[in-house]
Amino acid sequence: MDSPSPTVRTRRDRCPGALRPWPADDGLLVRLRLVGGRLPLRSLLALAAVADEYGDGRIHVTGRANVQLRALPGRDGRLPPEALRAVEGTGLLPSRTHELVRNIMVSPRTGPRRDRPSEGGRADLRPLASALDELLCADPRRADLPGRFLFVLDDGRGDLLERSCDLGLVALDRNTAQLRVGGGWGPLTPLDEAAAALVHLADAFLARRGDGPTAPWHVAELPSPLADPAPPDPRLPDPAPPLPHGPLPGGGRHVPVSESGLDRSTAEALAAEALTAGSDELVVTPWRGVIVPGGEQ
Repeated sequence: MDSPSPTVRTRRDRCPGALRPWPADDGLLVRLRLVGGRLPLRSLLALAAVADEYGDGRIHVTGRANVQLRALPGRDGRLPPEALRAVEGTGLLPSRTHELVRNIMVSPRTGPRRDRPSEGGRADLRPLASALDELLCADPRRADLPGRFLFVLDDGRGDLLERSCDLGLVALDRNTAQLRVGGGWGPLTPLDEAAAALVHLADAFLARRGDGPTAPWHVAELPSPLADPAPPDPRLPDPAPPLPHGPLPGGGRHVPVSESGLDRSTAEALAAEALTAGSDELVVTPWRGVIVPGGEQ
């Protein structure tokens, strides 16, 4: 993975959130970050109700496995207080100060199936993703990370290996991963120390990027490497293709979400399907779909 040429910025990033909506032609657009794409059913249903009452009636998904609401009301680029309270009531805005920096993409199928070779995952990265999210939100300085700064965690199946990122890792086995730093490889690290290693690098990026409208948004835009480069470990997986839509091995299915999004009745039907399978969440994928659990998990 070669580093791209440095980019010269001329403005601050304007990645949208709930407190910094994007003024689109149809109204305000709000993006809500999902760590690893995990979307609790309670939040899904609450979000569908908010979309119905204040927006275009649909939940939209993004290529970073997040969700968006469109056509929301507001003045001067801000949601009215009642709409913001409704968005917060979904549980998808756990931090007002750090909402824009909770950009953590994770292999969507990471989890207990890691012991089954046919599934490809080498480690369950859900605890690591949660720990990383907590650390990001624990320090006020980390709220200064750009809204486009992205962490990508591949559980060893290779499904996110070719996703560009600022910082990330690829699991080599249950206990070890190799870090990704900008467009290159970093050191090996124990998985139970990986969250701390990633935020340490994020802090180093903040210390070196400076401030103002010309400050870099991405690690690869720094004038010199953030960490000493390392060779790729021979245990790294080959890149895997995107998860196909349709039934999944072991149960469940990957449901495509069109550009028009999910309406309330579809969201309710998917939630009921997941609940019947004994799950309390869906997983939004980077391939503009949702994984609905089913069968053996």
